[in-house]
Amino acid sequence: MACALGHKACRDDRSVLYQRVPRLFAQLALARGDGRYARLQRTLGHVQVLILDDWGLEPLNEQARHDLLEILEDRYGRRSTIITSQLPVSAWHGVIGDPTYADAILDRLVHNAHRIELSGESLRRNLPRKA
Repeated sequence: MACALGHKACRDDRSVLYQRVPRLFAQLALARGDGRYARLQRTLGHVQVLILDDWGLEPLNEQARHDLLEILEDRYGRRSTIITSQLPVSAWHGVIGDPTYADAILDRLVHNAHRIELSGESLRRNLPRKA
């Protein structure tokens, strides 16, 4: 679903960036060490549609909470952010961890959001297996 929305945005001449959340936080940590952090944050803030996939697979650490809040603050009210997750929104507070950060992050995510909840079997189960 998120990829279909991203493809449509591309066809409408919007800039789109797809990131898996665990990999994004690893990239931000590396970028902090090699001097690319500010550039990566600018990219995340300026892309018109940011797709964050696999949200909530593991609890956020202190740095990830801070990075996510900065990303969402840069985007809030100006750019679109799509988040996919296997977890219900009611569990997101626990994934974020710190209550103050959780309130700030969820305030930027949930209150102006359009939620699409899917049900049924995963489409990946119907794909042929790779050899």
